[in-house]
Amino acid sequence: MAVKEEERVLPLLPLRGLLVYPNMVLHLDVGRERSVKALEQAMVDDDTILLATQHEVQLEEPTPDDIYRMGTVARVRQMLKLPNGTIRVLVEGLHRARLLEFQDEDSYYKVRVSELLQDEVDDINVEALMRSVLDHFEQYLRLSKKVSPETLSAVADIDEPGRLADVIASHLPLKIEDKQKILETVDIKERLETLLSILNDEREVLELERKISQRVKKQMEKTQKEYYLREQMKAIQRELGEKEGRMGEVEELRSQLEKLEAPDEVKEKVEKELQRLEKIPTTSAEGGVIRTYVEWLLELPWYQETEDDLDLKKAEKVLDEDHYGLEKAKERVLEYLAVQKMVKQLKGPILCLVGPPGVGKTSLGRSIARALNRNFVRVSLGGVRDEAEIRGHRRTYVGAMPGRIIQGMKTAESANPVFLLDEIDKMAMDFRGDPASALLEVLDPEQNKSFSDHYIEVPYDLSKVMFITTANTAHNIPRPLLDRMEMLYISGYTEIEKERICKDHLIPKQLKEHGLTKEKLQINSDAVRKLIRRYTREAGVRNMERTVSTLCRKAVRQLVSEERKKVVITAKNLPQYLGPEKFRYGKAEQTDQVGAATGLAWTATGGDTLTIEVTVLPGKGKLTLTGKLGDVMKESAQAAFSYIRSRADELQIDPEFHEKNDIHIHVPEGAIPKDGPSAGITMATALVSSLSGIPVSRQVAMTGEVTLRGRVLPIGGLKEKSLAANRAGITHILVPKENEKDLEDVPDSVKKDLKIMTVGHMDEVLKLALVRDSNESDEG
Repeated sequence: MAVKEEERVLPLLPLRGLLVYPNMVLHLDVGRERSVKALEQAMVDDDTILLATQHEVQLEEPTPDDIYRMGTVARVRQMLKLPNGTIRVLVEGLHRARLLEFQDEDSYYKVRVSELLQDEVDDINVEALMRSVLDHFEQYLRLSKKVSPETLSAVADIDEPGRLADVIASHLPLKIEDKQKILETVDIKERLETLLSILNDEREVLELERKISQRVKKQMEKTQKEYYLREQMKAIQRELGEKEGRMGEVEELRSQLEKLEAPDEVKEKVEKELQRLEKIPTTSAEGGVIRTYVEWLLELPWYQETEDDLDLKKAEKVLDEDHYGLEKAKERVLEYLAVQKMVKQLKGPILCLVGPPGVGKTSLGRSIARALNRNFVRVSLGGVRDEAEIRGHRRTYVGAMPGRIIQGMKTAESANPVFLLDEIDKMAMDFRGDPASALLEVLDPEQNKSFSDHYIEVPYDLSKVMFITTANTAHNIPRPLLDRMEMLYISGYTEIEKERICKDHLIPKQLKEHGLTKEKLQINSDAVRKLIRRYTREAGVRNMERTVSTLCRKAVRQLVSEERKKVVITAKNLPQYLGPEKFRYGKAEQTDQVGAATGLAWTATGGDTLTIEVTVLPGKGKLTLTGKLGDVMKESAQAAFSYIRSRADELQIDPEFHEKNDIHIHVPEGAIPKDGPSAGITMATALVSSLSGIPVSRQVAMTGEVTLRGRVLPIGGLKEKSLAANRAGITHILVPKENEKDLEDVPDSVKKDLKIMTVGHMDEVLKLALVRDSNESDEG
């Protein structure tokens, strides 16, 4: 391929954002003063001018360094002066020219150029390149909407490869840098290859654009379809009289707000949240969160109250119907009603019912609600560790909800229910906070007027609620919480009470649940008594109810399978239904024993008897304690041991016994943990008996703490321990003198069967407990 170069001097017309190829005809608007003078000079000469593009489009007065060094020599075909002073020029590109130097820069740019006159080539490689370029250009035209399809037929007729490359390049929407690159490529083969690469890149970009466009179009079509369907659905809903979309939700909630009886603060909060809800799109998840919150505020009973039934006689009748015994608890409820009737308004008292399982604490709460004609709600606090269970979660958390107190109030549907907090002694604490401390605000009559739940965020008045709490033991309840409650101790039932409860409550209930009647199943009084003594030993009546249920099931099976008309259960045939007897009636020893004394214990499940055994072995004074004893109980044993050593002479015991013997103290049922100081006098008695060889009366049980000087100190749970002794068949119990005031709590029926003796010193205990004459026991 031959390229001829001819030098000549031409005026320069700098182009902004534009480039002219050889064989290209184009209109230009020229307005800059230098450019106009260059055009005028070209018209004076031979109508030829150099067109070169400047680097930066924004430059108004380009310097020689701002202009590309390769341009196009063009012929000026026409000039037309426009009214605004601009000249419109029609130019035709002739051939490439390399700018060599600037000769004059005063009124316009005069430059010396080297014209590149190129012969067209006839080469098979170039022919193949031409076809490839045309093929790619055809594909580009199919994808592009910026170039008209007619352009292809015009380009396809071009035979010269150089001209073909320039014409195709002129039709492509390329950057000035890319167009200039093609202009500066003088070699035709190289120019076609560069163009082919550019066309390939452009085609790939256009294909990607088309895919994106199709995807967007599909999405738009889907959105339009959904919009159309949604509008149709709205129209259908309107025809059916249904509310539509988010606005319908808000309208429905707002109508509920108008009927709501609540403080102004709550109504303002709801209205504010509804305004937020209106602005949130239907698809937004936050809308559901706001709606749930608003519904909670609308459904809580702010001012709705039930009217109290203050008829004391009716209330007393209801309590007696539901429960036998529990006199103190019933009396306290009737006192509350009387005061309520007198003053019309009373801050809800906080009653804490403390007692062993199965004595009726929870059911008493339900009966109180029935007696007062109030709604009843129960919340179990057993195992609660998280403070948020009481105060609620903040709404910023996913799945947030109010605490159990507010949930209970919603369930109650009134602002003055009887609210039972069950198992308050079984709450725990961990890294999530202390729920017991959170309950302080709930149970404090001075603070609960404005209880703050983290979820609802507005104060809630709990002052009209009658809170009742239940616990098995009081010592597990934190002291600040205990301080806000009024304790009502419900101890276990006596045998007589259990018999009445079984006959009047448990048997009728179980007969009904098992589809039986009194005619079909009859349980005799002696069978009930034997059931209580030989098959259940507990403070409450829960196990007894399960045993009655077992009798009912077995009776039903007999009635169905054997087609019997009636089943009668007596003391004699009771083992046929319940199997062998589980307990010996009374744990008292059958004979007076040396080194074995019966103590009385108070546990979470009520009172119980405790046998303490002492054995003296040859040794060197080692004291061994077994039976899973707690620290306090071990210290009681040490104190009893030291007391006996200090009083050995008076007790007629060898003063040197501790140097010649080892002593082993054991409390049977070693798997059960035992602790407390009240076994002190029992241990001391068993030790004296074992060391002196004098037996302990089998009819005597005892309880009391012992000091090193032999004083007997008071203990707790006297009523429960008395009941346990009565159940065990004991006839005499020794209790500390300082507990004399607690004897009035012991039921008369127990006092009738049990001789209770008070003692102030160990000497009195030993005198009453030890059998000095083997033929008769000193029973006091």
